[in-house]
Amino acid sequence: MEDETKSDDLEFEVTEPVIIDLGKQKRKRIKRLMKGRGRLWFEVEDVIDEVGSMLGDELEGKTLVPLVLVYRRKPKRRRGRGMFGF
Repeated sequence: MEDETKSDDLEFEVTEPVIIDLGKQKRKRIKRLMKGRGRLWFEVEDVIDEVGSMLGDELEGKTLVPLVLVYRRKPKRRRGRGMFGF
């Protein structure tokens, strides 16, 4: 069969993701991060450089791509009984 998939030839190495907690940030800083500038972007670049130096020879021929997720925790809903608590 010549139509066999070549998935057997592919090898994937699963590694732990590098998670950067930037904490609570202002919208302006997040917008700058999305454009690839500002203080937060420099923090992400520093972490990428640090991970690259830790990998050393393993990084040869590979590219590190930062994946930044921005989230906001939803406040807990308070259960009340109306305006006067009756």
